[in-house]
Amino acid sequence: MNLGARAASADMLLFQHADTELTARHVSAIDLACREPAVIGGAFFRKFDDRHPRLMWLEQFARFLTRNGGTLYGDQSVFVRREVFSQLDGFAEIPLMEDMEFSRRLRAAGKVVVLDPPVGTSSRRHSREGAWRKTIQNGLFILLYKIGVSPRRLHRWYYADRPASGPQADKSFPQEPRAAER
Repeated sequence: MNLGARAASADMLLFQHADTELTARHVSAIDLACREPAVIGGAFFRKFDDRHPRLMWLEQFARFLTRNGGTLYGDQSVFVRREVFSQLDGFAEIPLMEDMEFSRRLRAAGKVVVLDPPVGTSSRRHSREGAWRKTIQNGLFILLYKIGVSPRRLHRWYYADRPASGPQADKSFPQEPRAAER
């Protein structure tokens, strides 16, 4: 993401997940919100397509948390003014939870907005891995990160049952030292 930000030429940067829908209405909402000079960045509320009916209440709960200072996650189409992104030194070079870490610093840096319309986010992982299981796993990983478990260890656990290809096979992140090496 940091490489993409360096290559971009616009004054506003948008970090977009491939499985999150962004429309012209969303781009217009960003443009309108950022006409206010105090706004340094933000994200969108989100909704899941085909989410398990018994988990739909989580969208309203997430909306409440986000509105009240909660984390801006990567699948919420995070946007930020380029100069603020530079001042914050971009995303931390960690393999997982970089959105949580960036969100904390962004919220501390100034006025952040959360916009409607909500962005549609794919529920394919919830469907494939089980909606309840995936929701509980995500919550557990967030809790573990917040109590200090390293993003590298979380990354290993998160991708433990997946084949070694794609981002999880990325060797650009140093491995966490073993207990004897600490």
